[in-house]
This record gives sequence, C-alpha cells and structure tokens, in this order.
Amino acid sequence: MKAQEFDQKFDAGEEDITPELDLDQATRVNQRQKRVNVDFPVWMVDSLDKEAKRLGVSRQSIIKVWIAERLQEQKV
Repeated sequence: MKAQEFDQKFDAGEEDITPELDLDQATRVNQRQKRVNVDFPVWMVDSLDKEAKRLGVSRQSIIKVWIAERLQEQKV
C-alpha cells in the first residue's frame, strides 16, 4: 500500500488500519530509554512517595512527569 492510500484510510477513520502496520518494527521517536541513578535525601523520597500514593502512580512516574514539565518550561 502506498503512503497516500494509507493516509487516506487513516484520515477517513472508517477502516481499521492496524493490519497494515508492522508493529514488530514500530518504535517511538525520542522515547529510547537510558537508565540513570540519582541519589535523593530521605525526606525527598518520603515526600515523593506520599505524592505518588495520593495520585495513584509510581515514584518513578511522578519524577519523570515533573522533570518533563520543568524541561518543557525551559524551552519557552
């Protein structure tokens, strides 16, 4: 299938296009992971855990979201 035909089917939204995708080869742009280690004071970890529990998310999730928000602010 040519890209133009694929785009038309996608834009129309009337047909399931997932059979046309090779999901084994799919990647998320700029989403490759790299592990880093960061040491936080105990009081900070405790605060992060309380906020994560309140929101129903993991500590790692809240750290990622907060850092991403800050980095987005810096782009402005």
